[in-house]
Amino acid sequence: MATFLYQLGQRAFRRRRWVALLWVAVLAVVGIGALSAAEAPDDSSSMPGIESQKAFDLINEQFPGSEANGASARIVFVAPDGQKITAAGNRSAVDRFIAAAADGPQVADVSSPFDGPGLSNDRTTAYATVTYKTKDDEVTDASKKELEGAIEEVRDTGLTVEVGGSALATEAPAGMGEIVGVLVAAVVLLITFGSLAAAGLPLITAVIGVSISLAGITALANAFGLSSTSGELAMMLGLAVGIDYSLFVVSRYREERAKGRDPQEAVGLALGTAGSAVVFAGLTVVIALAGLSVVGVPMLTKMGLSAAGTVVVGVLIALTLVPALLGFWPNAVLARHTRRGRALKSERGPRIPSIRIRRRGRQLRRSQEAAEGQAAREGQAPRENREPRKREEAGSWSVRWASFVLRRPVAVLLVTVVGLGALAVPALELRLGMPGDEAKPTSTTERRAYDALAAGFGPGFNGPLTIVVDARDADDPKAAVETVAERIGATEGVVSVSPPQFNEAKNTAVLSATPSTAPTSERTKNLVHTIRDERSATETETGATFEVTGTTALNIDIAKKMQDALIPYLVVVVGLAFLLLLVVFRSVLVPLKAALGFLLSVLASFGAVVTVFQNGHGASLLGVDQTGPIMSLMPIFLVGIVFGLAMDYQVFLVSRMREAYVHGEGAGQAVVSGFRHSGRIVVAAALIMMAVFSGFMTAGDSMVKMVGFGLATAVLFDAIVVRMVLVPAVLALLGKRAWWLPGWLDRLLPRVDIEGEALNRRAAELPAPTGETHHDMARV
Repeated sequence: MATFLYQLGQRAFRRRRWVALLWVAVLAVVGIGALSAAEAPDDSSSMPGIESQKAFDLINEQFPGSEANGASARIVFVAPDGQKITAAGNRSAVDRFIAAAADGPQVADVSSPFDGPGLSNDRTTAYATVTYKTKDDEVTDASKKELEGAIEEVRDTGLTVEVGGSALATEAPAGMGEIVGVLVAAVVLLITFGSLAAAGLPLITAVIGVSISLAGITALANAFGLSSTSGELAMMLGLAVGIDYSLFVVSRYREERAKGRDPQEAVGLALGTAGSAVVFAGLTVVIALAGLSVVGVPMLTKMGLSAAGTVVVGVLIALTLVPALLGFWPNAVLARHTRRGRALKSERGPRIPSIRIRRRGRQLRRSQEAAEGQAAREGQAPRENREPRKREEAGSWSVRWASFVLRRPVAVLLVTVVGLGALAVPALELRLGMPGDEAKPTSTTERRAYDALAAGFGPGFNGPLTIVVDARDADDPKAAVETVAERIGATEGVVSVSPPQFNEAKNTAVLSATPSTAPTSERTKNLVHTIRDERSATETETGATFEVTGTTALNIDIAKKMQDALIPYLVVVVGLAFLLLLVVFRSVLVPLKAALGFLLSVLASFGAVVTVFQNGHGASLLGVDQTGPIMSLMPIFLVGIVFGLAMDYQVFLVSRMREAYVHGEGAGQAVVSGFRHSGRIVVAAALIMMAVFSGFMTAGDSMVKMVGFGLATAVLFDAIVVRMVLVPAVLALLGKRAWWLPGWLDRLLPRVDIEGEALNRRAAELPAPTGETHHDMARV
């Protein structure tokens, strides 16, 4: 692997113009494809394998043209204080609205509150339902404007009018997620490298990769039914991993140049070592994302595969375009200005950093003592370093931190595990659901409509249960449907059951049951289970079968499906990643430690999400007006993305430790070396990831805030706490046993040489580089 990537890097460097033109051509081709592609149908609502979806399918089959999941708008009318909605003037205004709405384009039916159950008991609140002949995304702007005009006419009469439903749902402000993430990433890169060129290169390549991926998703959207959500996830992950992968290659390139390598040789060595880590880190992310297909939810499958494709593009760009761009500007990425605004030049020509390095003899002695102490605990004589220790390296924060952990591994490990465990405790209270209008800000008309209906008709009115009765095998379909309605109406917790609506054949009916509790209440969930548990006796008696669906039941079914799929998903993804890391690190304990550390960080992030978005602690700081259950897709979503990113940091950090150990350093000193070379880069990569994810917390939608918060905290816990604290502590305790691998397994596993041992032997055969060796570059 290392030799192949070394040769690939040198070829890309030499043929940089052709490589750059190739990527420009790819961008142009997919861009043209995106512009000419037809709009994709929105089929993301399909959820096969659950009862609610079966009921929807039966409605669409037995009630052709009704579209069980078609667009609808619920118009809520509230009379002024002290008045009734049934007063002559108010009623006249509502009747005029009914007539105007019924004449609108694409409208199938408009129900009047005065001809059915649409009037509250106190006569102050009423609602009308406008049903469309098509789905939500197919309602035209002309239809929406027609309905909005009719609503404004009623408001002019003095009535309060609010709108719920899907037809006129308002789009929450998108926020400035991408912009914030890129700006913070630019600042982090500039601080890390101290050079505009070095900071700009990862940003440029990441933007190119995301542009290609988004254009490709748009071009293929119609053929594969990819929704806009797939593009949003791809953009979020593409920015994050694209910047990180380029960052790692550029950092290693600068390190090799600091040793006196010429640009072409430095590119080859950077790709042969850091490029190997990029390949395997990318593979772990791809495994985690593609593994979402085992859940059996089409929307998640498409999102996962789209994002996985984006990661693959990011890896390819890091392996080809980044070396090519380094060939165009081999020296620019090395520049680091002094305080006087100047840059120095070596005898070899390229500009190099000129940083004032303070002498830190005390830190140097502590680092050496820690390594010697670790070697003594391992029962081996201290090894001499293969290259001179550098004062500036000993003085860096990453080396000081690694030395601190080596001296106190037990205390550090206990504090880390206890701290993450305490943060994970609220996860035991996790309740899953799909937040609806009740979770929206009170500034939205949907939330106000929800509150008005709950006040006028009861808390359960906003989450009715839809009962679909299939009486085709019953001797008397009508009597069977009536019996089913009576049994459900007699169930404790049901306020009322609507009259059944039959299909043309009169053998299938739909009726609505209103619970006494709110849609997100645990009592409503228990009610759904009770109705389903007791139906066998009713079906035996009547010969008719029935299914329970509706928004509330659908949310319950989705949450159950996600819970059932979580363990198989973890087994598949963690199992495949374990095998991959086993090949990479040639160790049994290192991959096991990586998986256990990930579980700690993801549980802690679950606890943080529950604390804020379910229990409401600190919710106001994030602009969350209403707390409630956690989005059903969140656990699978969070586990999939964060696992891939966690393995990124694992590969980036531990690969340098493995490289140092293979090249002759003791186990303790290898940990210090890994931190000296990669600690700063891993922290910078994590900060970039957190910036990208945190930027999505500026969105107006609470679910987008939840996703951004969950991912940002998960990266914080995994990259900063687990990888930078727990990993060195565990490796310090394990010593050389961390790299143990049974002999029989060592013979079976393929050798990928991620540590670049072949390149090290090759470099030893080459003449020593001329000119000065600039050790201060090694800090980056």
